[in-house]
Parts: sequence; structure tokens; C-alpha cells
Amino acid sequence: MTVIVQNPDDCQTTVVMYPRGAFGRIFAPGSKATHTKVKEYYQAVNSEPLTAVITNNHLAPTPFESARNYVARIQSDEHFQAINHQLADRSFMAERLERAEQRARASEKERERLEEIVRELELKTQQLRDLALEDVAWELGLHHEEGKWKGHGHIINIDGPKFYDFAPEQQKGSGGAIDLVMHVNNCNVRQAVVWLHERFGEAGAIGAAIAKSRQVTAEIIQLEPRDKFRLPVEDKSKWIEVYNYLTQKRGIPENFVEVLRKRGLVYADAQQNAVFVMRNLSEEPQALGAFLRGTRGENNTFKGYEKGTKRREGWFYFRLGGQPTSPVEKVVLLKSPIDAVSFAMLEYQRLGDVPPNRTLYMAVDNPKSLPVEQLQNIPNVQVAFDSDDAGNAAARATKELLPQSKRLKCKADDWNQQLLDYGQQLRQQQQQQQQQEQDDELSL
Repeated sequence: MTVIVQNPDDCQTTVVMYPRGAFGRIFAPGSKATHTKVKEYYQAVNSEPLTAVITNNHLAPTPFESARNYVARIQSDEHFQAINHQLADRSFMAERLERAEQRARASEKERERLEEIVRELELKTQQLRDLALEDVAWELGLHHEEGKWKGHGHIINIDGPKFYDFAPEQQKGSGGAIDLVMHVNNCNVRQAVVWLHERFGEAGAIGAAIAKSRQVTAEIIQLEPRDKFRLPVEDKSKWIEVYNYLTQKRGIPENFVEVLRKRGLVYADAQQNAVFVMRNLSEEPQALGAFLRGTRGENNTFKGYEKGTKRREGWFYFRLGGQPTSPVEKVVLLKSPIDAVSFAMLEYQRLGDVPPNRTLYMAVDNPKSLPVEQLQNIPNVQVAFDSDDAGNAAARATKELLPQSKRLKCKADDWNQQLLDYGQQLRQQQQQQQQQEQDDELSL
């Protein structure tokens, strides 16, 4: 803080610099000031204007006064303390005013935002409601008499969203504003919507159209037959090619490929695709989809789902370890069926046996198809998606859905490549061991 002190007798001006906050220590926040000190403080603050205190002769330096004595004297002077307190109060009030103005501006923006949300919700709510059939009947020129709406050869009874025409030549009913307009005006849906728009505006017409679509949708859901998912037809003559692809090109042990086939989890179709069956997680699993992997040719990259697959309800999975009736204690989530099999085989080769606890290996290519309800109570969930950006993003999304999950990353591009690399290492070790044994025999 800078205080300018002027001596009116000799026209000398003295500038004294003090550390920031030095004058706020007497009555700083939290200090234990007595009632007498507080009273003296307010007397000093209100004794005279700030400008008068600054020009007071008592604050001028005396002849031959040292700077140290001058500073000590001026700090103890009651007029100087008045300056200190007034400046501190003004600064404090200015800060409080600025903070209050900032809060007010923020509150105004929040209020405007909330009002806009309320207006949008009110509009959406209005659009979701059908028009009152009594209002529509009145606009149609019908008159209400003896509990019925009559006119133009109609005798219509309205009961909520439903209506029925008792006129001898009519004798039929339906529901909703659009149907009522179509019935009385003998017009189609498009003409009924235009008629409603002219009389009830865009919001009214949209509400009636939404109600009509909901009615039609409900009828379709209730009456339309559902097609049951059908697995691709198996072609046993193509199995040997699929078998060679899985064992030779993908490095999956032959005995495990046969196990999967016997369980009905993989087979060949007429296009020589490896068909991985996707089932639900019920006690008696049902096939609800199939993942296809092309195997024909050297560089076949085809992969996809059979038509009709329910990706949110079925998954390719298998269990290993523990007892068949034991509950699952660990789940490993992987991107594809081949990755799921490869990871399980890597664990088998590392352990030399199946896992000690019941383990579920499941292919989930997107967090949207994750069976959260079935997995949320399993304590050990391992997320072993690919280590690329897409795999990392899927792992983060899975972590939000299953907080107990742990991320696993493979050293290779994917788990199948890691299985192939591991198999190559084993073969090299076996060759080296055989070579060593031959060398030992020759040395004998």
C-alpha cells in the first residue's frame, strides 16, 4: 500500500510504502478484538473523511526524524489507523459486491437455461397428448345432445380416447382424433392431419399423429407374428476346411476345436463359413444369433452376423474350470469368438490345466450388447479387448457399466496373434530340445 503524506508548512510530500495487508492485521478476520477496540475502531473510521486524514499535519515528518521512527510513529497514529480501516472496509465491500454481481449473473443465466428446458418439455408433453375428442367433435360441426354428438348422419358416443357411432348406417367405432376426423369427413389420414392442423395448429396435429402411430404400433406388436431366429444350415462336407482354418491358420488346439463342435458352438455352413453360435444366458440356453467367419481362400476377411441375430440378447460364450454346476466366479470379455477361444487356450497352456474356478469366456464386440444385469454381481470381470483406440474406448465404457472390471492388454495385435506367437515359441523350444538331445547322443 502507498500512503502520500504532505506537510502544508514546507510543501514537502512524503511517499511511504507498506506491505500489502499490513494495515488489515488489527481487525483481521478471526482476530479476537475486544468491545472497546471495536468501539475505538468505529470512532476512528467515522471521525473525519479520508481526504482530511491524509492531509493532517500530524502525519508529516518532523525535522531530523529518522525513517524508522517516522514509520513507527505513523503506524501508531490513530488517524493513520483510520485510513487503514477505511481502505480495508472499502476493499472488502468491493470484493463482496463483485462476487454478488457474479453470482447474480450466473443465476440469471441458469434461470434462463432452466426456463428454456421447461418450455421444451411443455411442448414435447403437449405433442405427446392426443386432442380431446369432444373438441374435435365440436370443430367437426357436431352438437352435443343427450350424451351423444350428433350431426351429418352420425350419433357418436365419446368415452375418453374412444368413440362409437350408433347411427343405423354406421355402427362402428375406433379411437383417436385422426380416426374421428376420417370417420366423420370420410377422408384419408393425410387429409385428416391437414384438417386438424388448420383448426388446432401444428402442435395439435403432431400430438394426434403421435397418438395414431402409438395406436398402430400397439396393434402391430400385439397381432403381428414373430419370426423365430434360424441358424444357418450346417454343411458337414465343409467342416474339414473350417477345421483346418481354425487349427492351422488360427493355431487353436485340435482337441478343443472338436470340443466346441460337439457342444454345438461351432460348425460349417454351405459357404464354408465358421459359424459361432450365439446363445442367451438362461439355464437352458437358446440360439439367438450367429457370428460368421469366412474361411475360403487365403486372405478371406469376411465376418458378420447372420440375419435376425439378436445382438443384445445372445452371445458366443463357453465355460471352463471348476465344477459344471458351480457358479461362475470369473468372466473374461473379448472382442470376437476366435479371441475368446485363443485367450482360453493361452490360459490353459500357461496353467497346464483348466482354471481352478468356474470361468466364463464371452465375445462382446460392443458395450451396448453387454449383459450388465447378469454380470454386475460377479466379482472378477476381466476386460481383454484389443489394445487399439477402439478397444480402449470399449474398455472405458465397460468400466462405467461394470465398476469391478479390470483391464487386460495383450502383447500382440490381438489374443489370437499372441496364441500364434506362443505356439511358435513352443515349437522353437521343442526343436532346440530335440537338437540338444541329438547332440548329446552323438557325444556319447
